[in-house]
Amino acid sequence: MSTKDFVEKDYYKVLGVPKDATDAEVKKAYRKLAREFHPDANKGDARAEERFKEISEANDILGDSKKRKEYDEARALFGNGGFRAGPGGAGGNFNFDLGDLFGGAPGGGQAGGAGGFGGGGLGDVFGGLFNRGGAGTRVQPRRGQDIETEVTLSFTEAVDGATVPLRMSSQAPCKACSGTGDRNGTPRVCPTCVGTGQVSRGSGGGFSLTDPCVDCKGRGLIAEDPCEVCKGSGRAKSARTMQVRIPAGVLDGQRIRLRGKGSPGERGGPAGDLYVAVHVDAHPVFGRKGDNLTVTVPVAFTEAALGGEVRVPTLGGPPVTLKLPPGTPNGRTMRARGKGAVRKDGTRGDLLVTVEVAVPKDLTPEARDALEAYRKATAEEDPRAELFQAAKGA
Repeated sequence: MSTKDFVEKDYYKVLGVPKDATDAEVKKAYRKLAREFHPDANKGDARAEERFKEISEANDILGDSKKRKEYDEARALFGNGGFRAGPGGAGGNFNFDLGDLFGGAPGGGQAGGAGGFGGGGLGDVFGGLFNRGGAGTRVQPRRGQDIETEVTLSFTEAVDGATVPLRMSSQAPCKACSGTGDRNGTPRVCPTCVGTGQVSRGSGGGFSLTDPCVDCKGRGLIAEDPCEVCKGSGRAKSARTMQVRIPAGVLDGQRIRLRGKGSPGERGGPAGDLYVAVHVDAHPVFGRKGDNLTVTVPVAFTEAALGGEVRVPTLGGPPVTLKLPPGTPNGRTMRARGKGAVRKDGTRGDLLVTVEVAVPKDLTPEARDALEAYRKATAEEDPRAELFQAAKGA
């Protein structure tokens, strides 16, 4: 806000009090208006938020006896933004940039009537009234905090997606004081950070760093009569249950971010985000590799040697039939397309089927005789011949 705009503002009109109002009357008017237009009581109302900022700014000036005196002197000197020239000037009222006076231009006379304010300008007359770092007393909106929670899903829920209830505890505007931190609902603007919630400190080399204000703990407001429930913080613990949709295909250990589902903001600020850490229970049959599911299927020796068709279970669907070629080795992996986990684009991965040749523990006499006959028929074949040959070559 420029110096000209500052002087032209009628803070008495903003608070609805006469110019000779007592300090008590100013304070009473401010508290009444602050309760009415506080952002936490008018969520989403931009006009109410802007009105609250004007009210806070007016109280910052009129509620301080020194600033009020300087403000009254400035208003008396400049009128409503127009400087009245003396008889030797141009006559009547004329407008000019008040920044020329407060900027300290040496010998900066204008129109014959403003020439006596050279050197340091009029900034010295009003002391620290305008020395507010350009921030004014705008109480800045404050973003809500992020929340972290955990959820455990079954294997099937992780693959197909699920909606789960999450009960969370977070910080929310205190209901007892409507989030103001003040028992009467009328906190004052922090004089240290003038409502920004931040202070700057030099770090050398012409740079400055910004830190949260320690006096108001980053809120920009200070409670004169702290609320008994929130102890002046304006925030209190709030428990709520939220139905959260976990997308299909989520992996164990994945962290999901839900924008705007965290703690509510302050003074019209946006809500924080919700981060959900997902844990997935193991399945007794199926495993997972990315978007593909895995399963190990036992097959008989005759099926592997002679070939055949094998029925394979799928997750949540009917079985599929895979054809084993003759001489299928143990550990071979085949693919059932489209029977895996859901991808981000809505398509599905595959089901990877690994063959495991089952060795019978108990044999009937007929089965034993048949295997003895097979052993005699293949006695000349040595399945380990290539192994030893390769070992010699190494």
